[in-house]
Amino acid sequence: MLWVKALHIIFMVTWFAGLFYLPRLFVYHAMSDDPISNDRFKIMERKLFYGIMTPGGVLTAVFGLWLVWGYGMGIDGGGWFHAKMALVLLLIVYHVYCGKLLLDFKHDRNQRSHVYYRWFNELPVLVLIGAVILAVVQPF
Repeated sequence: MLWVKALHIIFMVTWFAGLFYLPRLFVYHAMSDDPISNDRFKIMERKLFYGIMTPGGVLTAVFGLWLVWGYGMGIDGGGWFHAKMALVLLLIVYHVYCGKLLLDFKHDRNQRSHVYYRWFNELPVLVLIGAVILAVVQPF
């Protein structure tokens, strides 16, 4: 199970790299106004979302479910486990919403300012802090 745990952590780091960086690209994309920059950001965003972020998220979930099954947590995992799963669900919703924003930029439909994306970029940091504390400390 230690190999599964190691792979879960590796892909979680990969997923979070995308969750941290894609909204930062959105900040710069929202600030750009020339076609060459806009096209470059579209390529970078697409490659990050589909090539790194989504595979990282899927493999994080696969190895996470393997850990749940292997350690027999399931419904009886404790309050910390249920809180962590709620944070994981929040991250999945955030990930899907990033995909929607990616499509908005792709089709030149972005309606938000760079300030919005600067604030939007902070949510995964808070979730990461909470999830790590819950998994390591298991406070309840």
